[in-house]
Amino acid sequence: MIALACDHGGFAYMRELKLHLDGRDVAYEDFGTHSGDSCDYPEFAERAARAVASGVCSAGILICGTGIGMSIAANKLSGIRAALCSDCFSAEMTRRHNDANILALGARVIGVGLMLKIVDVFLDTGFDGGRHLKRVEMIRELERITNCQDTCRTPTGTAARPE
Repeated sequence: MIALACDHGGFAYMRELKLHLDGRDVAYEDFGTHSGDSCDYPEFAERAARAVASGVCSAGILICGTGIGMSIAANKLSGIRAALCSDCFSAEMTRRHNDANILALGARVIGVGLMLKIVDVFLDTGFDGGRHLKRVEMIRELERITNCQDTCRTPTGTAARPE
């Protein structure tokens, strides 16, 4: 299942994306927004990213005006590797080399036709593993260290060094 989320800037594109996914028989859960009214993108990015991080959804697609805000917000969650893509090559490489699990798109940056092609490439491309696995593991280690620094405070307020 794919986690979907957008803000008001991506709302019209989200309708097109859902029609496209329906045509491909791809299951999804829509985490909002559900209108074109102005809203705060971090709320919706977080909902979808949590579904991916927890394993409820295998991947996610986020759409806002530029895709930048949604990707930044999603990447704050441990286990998320959200990539902003505006072309098919980047969508392929972020899956093959980075094992990205969320695709962020900018509705004010690309057209609907290109967006759907990028989505297809992202969904149809697997992770190469091999030498790239080591690098993804290094990213996971950075998350672990950062999470420990955020939660493992000593009484003096300094971060305890992970061992």
